Amino acid sequence: MTLISGINHIAIVTTDLQRFIEFYTSVFQLEVVFEETTPDFQHAIVRAGPSSWLHPVSLAGNAHGQALPDMFTRGHLDHVALLAPSPEAFAQLRERLVARGASAGTVEDVGAMHTLWFSDPDGMRGEVCLVVDPELRGFHAPRPLQASAGAGATGRALTARSRS
Repeated sequence: MTLISGINHIAIVTTDLQRFIEFYTSVFQLEVVFEETTPDFQHAIVRAGPSSWLHPVSLAGNAHGQALPDMFTRGHLDHVALLAPSPEAFAQLRERLVARGASAGTVEDVGAMHTLWFSDPDGMRGEVCLVVDPELRGFHAPRPLQASAGAGATGRALTARSRS
């Protein structure tokens, strides 16, 4: 059994969110399922497949919004988000990441997904995602998932939530 069923999303810094969205929706016929403007940034979720998304983010003055053209000189990705195929796999990954000191173990509820942030040995940020609403309705700002303390309790809370 594998604990990862694919890549959930790729976060991409852009200088112009609307230009990014227009290109990907018109060229690839991707669907925008969420878009938000906050005081600090603009971002969107663009469906790239049944369970994969692009997450473009536009931040004023960010030096990384303009990509470098040459392969292997473009720099570091913002983060990679891996998709857990089940609440049980998500809970197991959480336990493993906490045990290695790679994550504080805080699970965030963003509406359609539960997320867990980690850092790999090179310091790259990563995220494990559990989709709890495949239609991606009700996205909201991240907030701690309301669950009892402990990995087992979090796993049970995730399992209960994903079945509702």
